[in-house]
Amino acid sequence: MAQPSSDNSEEDLGTNEAGTSKIEPSEMESSETETSETEPSDTETSETEPSEPEPYDAEPKKAKQKTAKGRRHRRRRHLDNFASFATYFPRLLRQVHTGLSLSHEAMNVMDSFVKDMFEQIAEEAGSLARSNKHCTITSGEIQTAVSLLLPGEIGKYAVSEATKSVIRYNTRR
Repeated sequence: MAQPSSDNSEEDLGTNEAGTSKIEPSEMESSETETSETEPSDTETSETEPSEPEPYDAEPKKAKQKTAKGRRHRRRRHLDNFASFATYFPRLLRQVHTGLSLSHEAMNVMDSFVKDMFEQIAEEAGSLARSNKHCTITSGEIQTAVSLLLPGEIGKYAVSEATKSVIRYNTRR
């Protein structure tokens, strides 16, 4: 049988072709005892000595100074954030019929109806404003759109109620 030669081959150094060391189980036990006797492992140092936090090199933050005027910015509510008209239905129902309530399903139907009507009226009023070469939708365009979309008596009633609401709004302003 051939004895390993004493020249510096990779097998004699204990490494394989990938560069990792080859240690036999008997050598591993002796190497573990050597490392534990000479220097503590990472787990032993963390258990015995509490590590000190590293000092923070950045400067501390300065306190914000308040401005003299202290202006408040108004937040605008976008139409996309408007979830539902469901909060208004019980209030209106309480004014008209005290003691009645709406089921969840009826609330969803009413909500989708109101959103759909709002979109239709806004679209029609926008097209009326464009055809008149205006950039702004006024109450006149809204009134015309409502009378075009709602048929007969209900259209007239909606226009009269809307006119009363606009007059009430302008007097309170």
